[in-house]
Amino acid sequence: MNRQLQAVPEDWGRAMAVVAHPDDLEYGAASAIARWTRAGRSVAYVMVTDGEAGIDGLDPTEAGPVRQKEQVASAALVGVDDVAFLGHRDGVVEGGLDLRRDIAREIRRFRPDVLVTATFELTYGMGPGQQIVNQADHRAVGVAVLDAARDAGNRWIFPELVDEGYAPWDGVRHVYVMGASEPTHGVDVTDALGPGIASLRAHEAYLRGLGRDFDPETFVRDMTAMAGPALGVPHAVAFGRIQLQGV
Repeated sequence: MNRQLQAVPEDWGRAMAVVAHPDDLEYGAASAIARWTRAGRSVAYVMVTDGEAGIDGLDPTEAGPVRQKEQVASAALVGVDDVAFLGHRDGVVEGGLDLRRDIAREIRRFRPDVLVTATFELTYGMGPGQQIVNQADHRAVGVAVLDAARDAGNRWIFPELVDEGYAPWDGVRHVYVMGASEPTHGVDVTDALGPGIASLRAHEAYLRGLGRDFDPETFVRDMTAMAGPALGVPHAVAFGRIQLQGV
């Protein structure tokens, strides 16, 4: 990573991470979340799907509950006890009004200052010639998060949410995007790698289903070591930051 990163400001109290699948956050971002909760900040997770299509050898009706259980246990290891599952179908998440409404409902419920999501770019990777196609679910969810952040603050968009008891919330200031091709900000996770690694290990059934050697500690340490120098620290998680307020 050639570009220098700015430190993610920590002048906020509540963050909500919204991603497509159980385990999406654990590939590095969970270490940043562990740092935040350790400092007294509140973080909630929203999983758009149960990840039921993610284990080749396990029927989705069995895999869904297993992955939910693993995600709840994983989140607890980094200080998160608020984990919501929206129940959209894994692998075929449809962008649109239903998804926006469901995410806006969670934003109004938790009332975060910042959001975290995964990259919604068509491809991602380490550089030219090393790009791979981003999953369709990630792309649909990332765009919906941006839209829902605006929707949550407008009482005339999804007015039925007000009828359900969810008052508008326009307090989201920034969205931090993990896996962004051009990251702008970073979080020093040098002292938070332990819980971040443990949170990835907690996805035992999913990792076993990959059918190949995969060491969570090596992966997390190597990935965060790549971003660290851009922030001037040994280990960091990189994010792209998108501003919502004031535009």
